[in-house]
Amino acid sequence: MNYILFDGTVRNALLPFTFTRPVADIRIGILTIREKWEKHLGSTTTTLTEEYLSDKFPMVEMEENVMINASFLPNDILVEMVCSLEKNQAIFHGEEVIAFFTNDTQEEVDFDTYEIIEFDEECMKIEHTWDIFAKNDIALREDFELITEGRLSQPIPKSVNVLSLENIFIEEGAKLEFVTLNASTGPIYIGKNAEIMEGSVIRGPFALCESGRVKLSSKVYGATTVGPHSVIGGEVSNSVLMGYSNKGHDGFLGNSVLGEWCNIGADSNNSNLKNNYEEVRLWSYETEGFARTGLKFCGLMMGDHSKCGINTMFNTGTVVGVSTNIFGSGFPRNFVPSFSWGGASGFTTYLTSKAFQTAKIVMARRQVEFTEEDAKILEHVFEITKKYRKE
Repeated sequence: MNYILFDGTVRNALLPFTFTRPVADIRIGILTIREKWEKHLGSTTTTLTEEYLSDKFPMVEMEENVMINASFLPNDILVEMVCSLEKNQAIFHGEEVIAFFTNDTQEEVDFDTYEIIEFDEECMKIEHTWDIFAKNDIALREDFELITEGRLSQPIPKSVNVLSLENIFIEEGAKLEFVTLNASTGPIYIGKNAEIMEGSVIRGPFALCESGRVKLSSKVYGATTVGPHSVIGGEVSNSVLMGYSNKGHDGFLGNSVLGEWCNIGADSNNSNLKNNYEEVRLWSYETEGFARTGLKFCGLMMGDHSKCGINTMFNTGTVVGVSTNIFGSGFPRNFVPSFSWGGASGFTTYLTSKAFQTAKIVMARRQVEFTEEDAKILEHVFEITKKYRKE
Protein backbone atom coordinates (compact mmCIF):
# COMPACT_ATOMS: atom_id res chain seq x y z
CA MET A 1 0.00 0.00 0.00
CA ASN A 2 1.10 3.59 -0.66
CA TYR A 3 0.94 5.78 2.44
CA ILE A 4 0.79 9.59 2.27
CA LEU A 5 1.03 11.81 5.34
CA PHE A 6 -0.90 15.08 5.13
CA ASP A 7 -0.71 18.19 7.32
CA GLY A 8 -4.33 18.28 8.51
CA THR A 9 -6.02 21.26 10.14
CA VAL A 10 -3.26 22.04 12.65
CA ARG A 11 -0.51 23.26 10.33
CA ASN A 12 -0.94 26.97 11.09
CA ALA A 13 -1.12 26.28 14.82
CA LEU A 14 2.31 24.62 14.56
CA LEU A 15 4.05 27.59 12.96
CA PRO A 16 6.90 28.64 13.00
CA PHE A 17 8.06 25.01 12.83
CA THR A 18 5.83 24.20 9.85
CA PHE A 19 7.09 27.18 7.86
CA THR A 20 9.99 24.96 6.82
CA ARG A 21 8.70 21.39 7.15
CA PRO A 22 5.50 19.35 6.91
CA VAL A 23 3.78 18.38 10.16
CA ALA A 24 5.11 14.84 9.58
CA ASP A 25 8.71 15.99 10.03
CA ILE A 26 8.28 17.48 13.49
CA ARG A 27 10.38 15.61 16.05
CA ILE A 28 8.73 14.61 19.31
CA GLY A 29 10.02 11.82 21.52
CA ILE A 30 13.03 10.22 19.82
CA LEU A 31 11.69 10.07 16.27
CA THR A 32 9.92 12.43 13.90
CA ILE A 33 6.22 11.76 13.33
CA ARG A 34 7.10 10.40 9.88
CA GLU A 35 9.70 8.03 11.33
CA LYS A 36 7.16 6.75 13.85
CA TRP A 37 4.59 5.97 11.17
CA GLU A 38 7.14 4.36 8.87
CA LYS A 39 8.46 2.14 11.64
CA HIS A 40 4.94 1.05 12.63
CA LEU A 41 3.80 0.53 9.02
CA GLY A 42 7.01 -1.10 7.80
CA SER A 43 6.77 1.18 4.78
CA THR A 44 8.11 4.47 3.47
CA THR A 45 5.78 7.47 3.25
CA THR A 46 5.52 10.64 1.21
CA THR A 47 3.86 13.94 1.99
CA LEU A 48 0.93 16.14 1.00
CA THR A 49 1.83 19.61 2.24
CA GLU A 50 1.97 23.25 1.16
CA GLU A 51 2.91 23.78 -2.48
CA TYR A 52 6.06 25.76 -1.67
CA LEU A 53 7.37 22.81 0.39
CA SER A 54 6.49 20.14 -2.16
CA ASP A 55 9.78 20.17 -4.11
CA LYS A 56 11.71 19.22 -0.98
CA PHE A 57 8.92 17.05 0.46
CA PRO A 58 7.18 15.53 -2.60
CA MET A 59 4.07 13.38 -2.75
CA VAL A 60 4.11 10.08 -4.61
CA GLU A 61 0.60 9.04 -5.63
CA MET A 62 -0.29 5.56 -6.88
CA GLU A 63 -3.52 3.91 -8.00
CA GLU A 64 -4.47 3.16 -4.41
CA ASN A 65 -3.41 5.32 -1.47
CA VAL A 66 -4.02 5.62 2.24
CA MET A 67 -3.89 9.22 3.43
CA ILE A 68 -2.86 9.71 7.07
CA ASN A 69 -3.29 12.86 9.15
CA ALA A 70 0.25 13.55 10.42
CA SER A 71 -0.93 15.36 13.54
CA PHE A 72 -1.98 11.97 14.97
CA LEU A 73 0.82 9.84 16.39
CA PRO A 74 0.62 6.10 15.72
CA ASN A 75 -0.11 3.40 18.25
CA ASP A 76 -0.68 -0.33 17.73
CA ILE A 77 -4.48 -0.15 17.60
CA LEU A 78 -4.58 2.82 15.25
CA VAL A 79 -1.95 1.32 12.94
CA GLU A 80 -3.91 -1.93 12.70
CA MET A 81 -7.03 0.02 11.72
CA VAL A 82 -5.10 2.07 9.13
CA CYS A 83 -3.60 -1.08 7.58
CA SER A 84 -7.06 -2.64 7.35
CA LEU A 85 -8.67 0.25 5.46
CA GLU A 86 -10.46 -0.62 2.25
CA LYS A 87 -11.81 1.51 -0.59
CA ASN A 88 -14.16 4.28 0.51
CA GLN A 89 -13.46 3.81 4.19
CA ALA A 90 -12.28 6.55 6.53
CA ILE A 91 -11.22 6.59 10.19
CA PHE A 92 -12.46 9.54 12.23
CA HIS A 93 -11.68 10.70 15.75
CA GLY A 94 -14.61 12.93 16.66
CA GLU A 95 -14.97 15.46 13.87
CA GLU A 96 -11.47 15.01 12.47
CA VAL A 97 -10.31 12.48 9.90
CA ILE A 98 -7.31 10.36 10.87
CA ALA A 99 -6.94 8.31 7.70
CA PHE A 100 -8.82 7.33 4.55
CA PHE A 101 -8.43 5.10 1.50
CA THR A 102 -8.48 6.89 -1.85
CA ASN A 103 -7.36 6.38 -5.42
CA ASP A 104 -5.70 8.57 -8.02
CA THR A 105 -8.91 9.05 -10.03
CA GLN A 106 -10.69 10.86 -7.18
CA GLU A 107 -10.45 14.57 -7.83
CA GLU A 108 -11.95 15.38 -4.44
CA VAL A 109 -12.99 13.37 -1.42
CA ASP A 110 -16.57 13.48 -0.20
CA PHE A 111 -16.73 11.76 3.16
CA ASP A 112 -20.54 11.59 2.90
CA THR A 113 -19.94 8.75 0.43
CA TYR A 114 -17.49 6.97 2.75
CA GLU A 115 -18.02 4.34 5.39
CA ILE A 116 -16.96 6.09 8.58
CA ILE A 117 -15.05 4.07 11.18
CA GLU A 118 -14.91 5.72 14.58
CA PHE A 119 -11.64 5.58 16.53
CA ASP A 120 -12.59 5.85 20.20
CA GLU A 121 -9.33 4.72 21.78
CA GLU A 122 -6.75 7.01 23.34
CA CYS A 123 -4.22 8.50 20.97
CA MET A 124 -1.75 11.35 20.99
CA LYS A 125 -2.30 14.36 18.74
CA ILE A 126 0.01 17.32 18.21
CA GLU A 127 -2.20 20.42 17.97
CA HIS A 128 -0.06 23.29 19.27
CA THR A 129 3.62 24.22 19.34
CA TRP A 130 3.76 23.72 23.09
CA ASP A 131 2.52 20.14 22.71
CA ILE A 132 5.96 19.27 21.34
CA PHE A 133 7.58 19.67 24.77
CA ALA A 134 4.47 19.13 26.91
CA LYS A 135 3.79 15.69 25.38
CA ASN A 136 7.45 14.78 24.90
CA ASP A 137 7.51 12.62 28.03
CA ILE A 138 4.86 10.22 26.74
CA ALA A 139 6.21 10.26 23.18
CA LEU A 140 9.76 9.53 24.33
CA ARG A 141 8.69 6.57 26.44
CA GLU A 142 6.70 5.12 23.53
CA ASP A 143 9.56 5.60 21.07
CA PHE A 144 12.01 4.00 23.49
CA GLU A 145 9.89 0.84 23.58
CA LEU A 146 9.45 0.90 19.79
CA ILE A 147 13.15 1.34 19.01
CA THR A 148 14.66 -1.00 21.60
CA GLU A 149 12.20 -3.91 21.51
CA GLY A 150 14.08 -7.18 21.03
CA ARG A 151 17.47 -5.44 20.85
CA LEU A 152 20.50 -5.41 23.16
CA SER A 153 22.13 -2.21 24.32
CA GLN A 154 25.84 -1.61 24.04
CA PRO A 155 27.52 -2.11 27.43
CA ILE A 156 27.57 0.84 29.82
CA PRO A 157 31.13 1.88 30.71
CA LYS A 158 32.21 1.10 34.27
CA SER A 159 32.91 4.78 35.05
CA VAL A 160 29.24 5.71 34.51
CA ASN A 161 26.96 6.10 37.56
CA VAL A 162 23.66 4.39 36.77
CA LEU A 163 20.18 4.14 38.26
CA SER A 164 17.70 1.73 36.63
CA LEU A 165 20.06 0.07 34.19
CA GLU A 166 17.15 -1.66 32.44
CA ASN A 167 15.82 1.70 31.23
CA ILE A 168 19.02 2.70 29.43
CA PHE A 169 19.85 1.90 25.81
CA ILE A 170 23.12 2.81 24.11
CA GLU A 171 23.64 2.53 20.37
CA GLU A 172 26.88 1.55 18.62
CA GLY A 173 29.63 4.17 18.59
CA ALA A 174 28.27 6.22 21.49
CA LYS A 175 30.85 7.62 23.94
CA LEU A 176 30.28 8.38 27.62
CA GLU A 177 32.58 8.27 30.63
CA PHE A 178 32.27 9.60 34.21
CA VAL A 179 28.66 10.71 33.81
CA THR A 180 25.51 10.05 35.87
CA LEU A 181 22.43 8.53 34.23
CA ASN A 182 19.28 8.38 36.34
CA ALA A 183 16.72 6.36 34.41
CA SER A 184 14.49 5.71 37.42
CA THR A 185 12.39 8.71 36.31
CA GLY A 186 12.17 7.59 32.67
CA PRO A 187 14.15 5.85 29.92
CA ILE A 188 17.45 7.18 28.56
CA TYR A 189 18.35 6.60 24.90
CA ILE A 190 21.82 7.40 23.56
CA GLY A 191 22.03 7.28 19.79
CA LYS A 192 24.66 6.10 17.36
CA ASN A 193 27.97 8.00 17.57
CA ALA A 194 26.56 10.36 20.23
CA GLU A 195 28.70 11.66 23.07
CA ILE A 196 28.06 12.65 26.69
CA MET A 197 31.09 14.39 28.18
CA GLU A 198 32.45 13.96 31.69
CA GLY A 199 30.63 15.33 34.70
CA SER A 200 27.20 15.51 33.07
CA VAL A 201 24.13 14.52 35.11
CA ILE A 202 21.03 13.35 33.24
CA ARG A 203 17.57 12.43 34.50
CA GLY A 204 15.23 10.58 32.15
CA PRO A 205 13.24 10.53 30.08
CA PHE A 206 16.02 11.66 27.76
CA ALA A 207 17.04 11.04 24.16
CA LEU A 208 20.34 11.98 22.58
CA CYS A 209 19.93 11.20 18.89
CA GLU A 210 22.58 10.19 16.37
CA SER A 211 25.83 12.21 16.57
CA GLY A 212 24.39 14.50 19.25
CA ARG A 213 26.61 15.82 22.04
CA VAL A 214 26.19 16.76 25.68
CA LYS A 215 29.05 18.99 26.79
CA LEU A 216 31.08 18.93 30.01
CA SER A 217 29.18 19.00 33.32
CA SER A 218 25.76 19.59 31.78
CA LYS A 219 22.59 19.26 33.88
CA VAL A 220 19.66 17.76 31.99
CA TYR A 221 16.13 17.17 33.25
CA GLY A 222 13.54 15.13 31.39
CA ALA A 223 11.66 15.00 29.24
CA THR A 224 14.33 16.29 26.87
CA THR A 225 15.20 15.33 23.29
CA VAL A 226 18.44 16.36 21.62
CA GLY A 227 17.95 15.76 17.90
CA PRO A 228 20.59 14.45 15.46
CA HIS A 229 23.84 16.44 15.29
CA SER A 230 22.65 18.82 18.03
CA VAL A 231 24.70 20.03 21.00
CA ILE A 232 23.61 21.00 24.51
CA GLY A 233 25.44 22.36 27.53
CA GLY A 234 24.58 24.14 30.77
CA GLU A 235 21.10 23.44 32.14
CA VAL A 236 18.32 22.02 29.97
CA SER A 237 14.87 20.92 31.11
CA ASN A 238 11.90 19.43 29.23
CA SER A 239 12.97 20.74 25.83
CA VAL A 240 13.19 19.47 22.25
CA LEU A 241 15.93 20.33 19.77
CA MET A 242 14.76 18.97 16.42
CA GLY A 243 18.21 18.58 14.86
CA TYR A 244 21.44 20.35 13.89
CA SER A 245 20.92 22.98 16.62
CA ASN A 246 23.30 24.18 19.32
CA LYS A 247 22.84 25.29 22.90
CA GLY A 248 26.41 24.45 23.74
CA HIS A 249 27.22 26.70 26.70
CA ASP A 250 26.07 27.61 30.20
CA GLY A 251 22.61 29.12 30.56
CA PHE A 252 19.12 27.73 30.97
CA LEU A 253 16.75 26.33 28.34
CA GLY A 254 13.46 25.03 29.72
CA ASN A 255 10.04 23.96 28.41
CA SER A 256 11.18 24.99 24.97
CA VAL A 257 11.44 23.85 21.34
CA LEU A 258 14.21 24.69 18.90
CA GLY A 259 13.89 23.89 15.21
CA GLU A 260 16.89 23.00 13.04
CA TRP A 261 20.06 25.06 12.53
CA CYS A 262 19.43 27.24 15.61
CA ASN A 263 22.18 28.56 17.86
CA ILE A 264 21.82 29.82 21.43
CA GLY A 265 24.68 32.09 22.55
CA ALA A 266 26.72 31.53 25.71
CA ASP A 267 25.02 32.37 29.01
CA SER A 268 21.64 32.91 27.34
CA ASN A 269 18.55 32.07 29.38
CA ASN A 270 14.84 31.75 28.92
CA SER A 271 12.19 32.23 31.57
CA ASN A 272 9.69 29.38 31.72
CA LEU A 273 7.50 30.66 34.59
CA LYS A 274 5.86 34.04 35.01
CA ASN A 275 6.62 35.96 38.20
CA ASN A 276 2.92 35.95 39.10
CA TYR A 277 2.60 32.22 38.32
CA GLU A 278 -0.26 32.87 35.89
CA GLU A 279 -1.03 30.82 32.80
CA VAL A 280 1.37 31.48 29.93
CA ARG A 281 0.00 32.91 26.70
CA LEU A 282 1.91 32.22 23.50
CA TRP A 283 1.79 33.95 20.12
CA SER A 284 -0.38 32.03 17.64
CA TYR A 285 0.04 32.46 13.90
CA GLU A 286 -3.38 30.87 13.50
CA THR A 287 -5.25 33.61 15.38
CA GLU A 288 -2.54 36.28 15.10
CA GLY A 289 -2.89 36.88 18.80
CA PHE A 290 -1.71 35.40 22.09
CA ALA A 291 -3.28 32.03 22.79
CA ARG A 292 -3.96 30.41 26.14
CA THR A 293 -1.67 27.41 26.63
CA GLY A 294 -3.18 26.08 29.85
CA LEU A 295 0.44 25.84 31.10
CA LYS A 296 2.29 27.51 33.93
CA PHE A 297 5.63 26.46 32.45
CA CYS A 298 6.34 27.50 28.86
CA GLY A 299 9.60 28.86 27.48
CA LEU A 300 10.97 29.54 23.99
CA MET A 301 9.69 28.44 20.58
CA MET A 302 12.40 29.14 17.98
CA GLY A 303 12.03 28.45 14.25
CA ASP A 304 14.73 27.08 11.93
CA HIS A 305 17.93 29.03 11.22
CA SER A 306 17.38 31.47 14.10
CA LYS A 307 20.16 32.51 16.44
CA CYS A 308 20.82 34.65 19.49
CA GLY A 309 23.99 36.29 20.81
CA ILE A 310 25.62 35.84 24.20
CA ASN A 311 23.65 36.73 27.34
CA THR A 312 20.33 36.91 25.52
CA MET A 313 17.30 36.94 27.84
CA PHE A 314 13.98 35.51 26.65
CA ASN A 315 10.73 36.21 28.47
CA THR A 316 8.32 33.45 29.43
CA GLY A 317 6.43 32.25 26.36
CA THR A 318 8.53 33.78 23.58
CA VAL A 319 8.00 32.84 19.92
CA VAL A 320 10.87 33.47 17.49
CA GLY A 321 10.29 32.96 13.78
CA VAL A 322 12.56 31.60 11.04
CA SER A 323 15.99 33.11 10.24
CA THR A 324 16.10 35.71 13.00
CA ASN A 325 19.26 37.10 14.58
CA ILE A 326 18.79 38.41 18.14
CA PHE A 327 21.43 40.23 20.18
CA GLY A 328 21.97 43.04 22.69
CA SER A 329 20.90 43.69 26.28
CA GLY A 330 17.37 43.55 27.65
CA PHE A 331 14.43 41.30 26.85
CA PRO A 332 13.34 41.20 23.20
CA ARG A 333 9.56 41.20 22.79
CA ASN A 334 7.83 37.85 23.16
CA PHE A 335 7.01 37.57 19.47
CA VAL A 336 9.90 38.07 17.07
CA PRO A 337 8.88 37.79 13.40
CA SER A 338 10.86 35.79 10.87
CA PHE A 339 13.85 37.49 9.24
CA SER A 340 14.27 40.01 12.04
CA TRP A 341 17.67 41.43 13.02
CA GLY A 342 18.15 43.17 16.39
CA GLY A 343 16.91 42.95 19.94
CA ALA A 344 15.20 44.82 22.77
CA SER A 345 16.15 48.19 21.26
CA GLY A 346 14.39 47.34 18.00
CA PHE A 347 14.55 45.21 14.87
CA THR A 348 15.33 45.70 11.21
CA THR A 349 14.78 43.25 8.35
CA TYR A 350 17.32 40.47 8.02
CA LEU A 351 17.77 40.37 4.25
CA THR A 352 17.70 36.96 2.59
CA SER A 353 21.07 37.54 0.92
CA LYS A 354 22.76 37.80 4.33
CA ALA A 355 20.63 35.08 5.92
CA PHE A 356 21.41 32.63 3.11
CA GLN A 357 25.13 33.38 3.29
CA THR A 358 25.12 32.47 7.00
CA ALA A 359 22.99 29.37 6.41
CA LYS A 360 25.43 28.08 3.79
CA ILE A 361 28.39 28.49 6.17
CA VAL A 362 26.57 26.93 9.13
CA MET A 363 25.31 23.93 7.16
CA ALA A 364 28.64 23.33 5.43
CA ARG A 365 30.24 22.89 8.87
CA ARG A 366 28.09 19.76 9.23
CA GLN A 367 28.70 18.65 5.62
CA VAL A 368 25.14 19.53 4.63
CA GLU A 369 24.43 21.52 1.46
CA PHE A 370 22.19 24.59 1.46
CA THR A 371 20.22 23.74 -1.66
CA GLU A 372 18.18 25.71 -4.14
CA GLU A 373 15.11 24.05 -2.61
CA ASP A 374 16.10 25.40 0.82
CA ALA A 375 16.55 28.89 -0.62
CA LYS A 376 13.14 28.85 -2.33
CA ILE A 377 11.41 27.76 0.87
CA LEU A 378 13.05 30.51 2.91
CA GLU A 379 12.34 33.12 0.22
CA HIS A 380 8.67 32.16 0.40
CA VAL A 381 8.70 32.40 4.21
CA PHE A 382 10.32 35.83 3.91
CA GLU A 383 7.48 37.03 1.67
CA ILE A 384 4.56 35.60 3.65
CA THR A 385 5.90 36.95 6.97
CA LYS A 386 6.44 40.54 5.76
CA LYS A 387 3.25 41.68 7.43
CA TYR A 388 4.68 40.88 10.86
CA ARG A 389 7.83 42.97 10.37
CA LYS A 390 8.08 46.73 10.51
CA GLU A 391 9.68 47.28 7.11
